[in-house]
Amino acid sequence: MPDDVDVRKRILRAELRERRQVMTSAERRRASEGITARLSELIASTGAESVSCYLSMPNEPDTRPFLEWARARGIRVLLPVTREDGLLDWTVGEEDDETLGLHGVPEAIGELLGPMAINDVDLILVPAAAIDRTGMRLGWGRGYFDKTLGSMEKCPPVYAVVFDSEFVEQVPREVHDQPVNGVVTPTRIIAF
Repeated sequence: MPDDVDVRKRILRAELRERRQVMTSAERRRASEGITARLSELIASTGAESVSCYLSMPNEPDTRPFLEWARARGIRVLLPVTREDGLLDWTVGEEDDETLGLHGVPEAIGELLGPMAINDVDLILVPAAAIDRTGMRLGWGRGYFDKTLGSMEKCPPVYAVVFDSEFVEQVPREVHDQPVNGVVTPTRIIAF
């Protein structure tokens, strides 16, 4: 029988998915421009020379313009590749080739560098369904990023990328959930 936290998470995720579905193309375009600008500001303020990021799903804040911006400036970008065992492999990708990985998530195609490759980045950017005012992250329920972040010996700053309405007062929390150091929205960068 699912516990109360699990039920609350599922309800909140469904609500957030619905909100994302009804966004207009103009709202998505403005959000994409804002996300790219805020992420480039974050890179400038942290001095990060290597980052891990992800290829966004169609309903997520669009990370591709930022990825192009970062690569054009010589910033090394690691992209996740899902594995059957619940861990993430990493790749720098080859050109702009993509495939759909496990669970239908877009993934870069390239040489796999293994789960430990993320230990060499200066900044980690993760997707989220929502982030609360304490830095607690509500993911989409598969646990890949929680497992990765929880297993890192020395973790660099981790920032979640969400739409403005997804920075909320509180999200349901379980023991395995990993907080983030900050959140990036189209209009703000907030460090916790």
